[in-house]
Amino acid sequence: MITTEFLRQLDRFSLVINKKVTSSFVGDRATERLGSGLVFSDYANYNYGDDFKNIDWKAYARTDKLFVKRYEEDRNLTVHLVIDYSGSMDFGTKIKKYEYASMVGLGFCYLALKNNERFVLATFDDTLDFFRPKKGMGQITSILGYLQDKKAKGQSSFQDSLIKYRQLIHSKSMVVIISDFFYDIEQIKTILFRYKKNHIVLVQVLDKLEKNLNIEGDFDLVDLESNSKLHTFIDPFMRKQYFKELEVHQARIRDACAEVKAHFYVVGTDESIFDVFYRILD
Repeated sequence: MITTEFLRQLDRFSLVINKKVTSSFVGDRATERLGSGLVFSDYANYNYGDDFKNIDWKAYARTDKLFVKRYEEDRNLTVHLVIDYSGSMDFGTKIKKYEYASMVGLGFCYLALKNNERFVLATFDDTLDFFRPKKGMGQITSILGYLQDKKAKGQSSFQDSLIKYRQLIHSKSMVVIISDFFYDIEQIKTILFRYKKNHIVLVQVLDKLEKNLNIEGDFDLVDLESNSKLHTFIDPFMRKQYFKELEVHQARIRDACAEVKAHFYVVGTDESIFDVFYRILD
């Protein structure tokens, strides 16, 4: 459960890491980079391949030379937070993974707000739900209420939801996807490729039991998405195999991220949220 005390802690935390945030978020401002924005910058000689729409015909009439208008690029950044709310995120020995993921997502929204950036928060289980970009503390309040009422459940539509969400992004953005990422690596690669023109951050949230598997004996394992059960015996050999598979999967995600210059972080629900942000924004 996200409390108002967490928001007060975020406020104090945002003051401490202001320099880190400034270097990690682009900012709501025009830059010297040239693009297709609305703010006129200067003229340049026409070169083959330049857009005819940018030719200043009045200047041509005066000088008999072709000039194109150049514009400052609009760098209004939107920060997109996409959180996995499928059944597997309902697992947790102390705090549910989806609750922890929600606090990470809300933290990103708050930091974007403090840096005067637009932000969108979306969740997916078997369907996709999202908030549209808006500025102001009112958006934080509405998101907080939404996250407090929502529970992780059902099967995941990871690939379909992220492909659908990509259609809502019309300019280069910061996209943070928070999940346990227990998905086929080909699905993850597909999503990374679709979002490759953006600044991508993947945050894998694992419960401390999933990270350490410090148990032994007979157990009935339940798939929280399909409710199927599997009886198994966990011994040192199985633990070794489990860690090997987990490490291989994480390595494949890192390799896929490296191909599109995305960032991948593994966090545990037993970690301080603020320690996690120090690491991500470093």
